[in-house]
Amino acid sequence: MISLLWGIVALVWMVLALIPLVGWANWLLIPFAAVGAILAAVALAVTRPTHNARAKTGLILNGIAIVVGAIRLALGGGLL
Repeated sequence: MISLLWGIVALVWMVLALIPLVGWANWLLIPFAAVGAILAAVALAVTRPTHNARAKTGLILNGIAIVVGAIRLALGGGLL
């Protein structure tokens, strides 16, 4: 459940970081989403396969935030 909420916060943060001149927020977003992905991976490892849908969703949301944040940093040169 925590990784799912973490992923939702990361996606909202990602959308805000897409605004021009706020791209620097991706430097903070990527480690934040990475922690959420680690939490989701731990949750996947300790839960039964029939009860891990929230952990999978959290992992996907955090993964999307990491990938989009990295692409945004690459396009903006790391600053914009």
